[in-house]
Amino acid sequence: MSATERIPPRNVTPGTASDAARVELLAHGELTVRGRIREASNAALFCTVARDGREASCVYKPVAGERPLWDFPEGTLAGREVAAYEVSEATGWGLVPPTVLRDGPYGEGMVQLWIDADPEAGLLALIDAEEPGPGWRAIGFAEVDEDRTALLVHADDARLRRLAVLDAVLNNADRKGGHLLPTADGRLYGIDHGVTFNVENKLRTLLWGWAGEPLPAEALGVLKGLRDALGEGGSLAARLTGLITPAETDATRARVDALLASGVHPEPSGEWPAIPWPPV
Repeated sequence: MSATERIPPRNVTPGTASDAARVELLAHGELTVRGRIREASNAALFCTVARDGREASCVYKPVAGERPLWDFPEGTLAGREVAAYEVSEATGWGLVPPTVLRDGPYGEGMVQLWIDADPEAGLLALIDAEEPGPGWRAIGFAEVDEDRTALLVHADDARLRRLAVLDAVLNNADRKGGHLLPTADGRLYGIDHGVTFNVENKLRTLLWGWAGEPLPAEALGVLKGLRDALGEGGSLAARLTGLITPAETDATRARVDALLASGVHPEPSGEWPAIPWPPV
């Protein structure tokens, strides 16, 4: 039997000892860089983290490796990733892998549990049709080549619908297909939340399939819980302190209030590109 216990790359029900152990390991374990994830737009390093005979794979994104953006303050993306995890945990849906802000080999950065995605779990597709078939939702038409367009669709999946609600709360400006990680055990995770929580409406996502439709009762219950947790003296408001600005926390609360008031999934505003590029 190995002296090192490998922690499965998956989240568990928020608040359990196992989840707390994962967060503790990420926050306090010895971080060793194993390689670089080259397709990432900012510096993203594949690492292992180990402590007291336990080990897990993770992603480390140092603040020093963040590329400046015109619409987000410099050096704030790592904090936004952690804030997205905190909001996800407050929903009880566990849609964001355990994520912490800590010091590492290249300075302070975000460290997130590595998730092994199931390559056979198809959530997106291109189809030669005008309308999506049963079990699918339309995103829009995409130019495949010079002489052909196809309809881009996403699965009509309850997990994706939860993520669409979470993205509306986070004001996610970059929900691409590559940021969706379904796992072999049936879970779904969303990653890459550096461009979230802007005070201006910047929602850009592939998950528009429910736009304008009534929010499920489950989502409404979760949003009511978020409203309370984001209120003055609320537990979530406290956890977001130092990760995003007070104005951004206020804007998050306002988005929750707006979703509850409308009772429907948001629709593209027309003031901002609705779909990120590239979409996958």
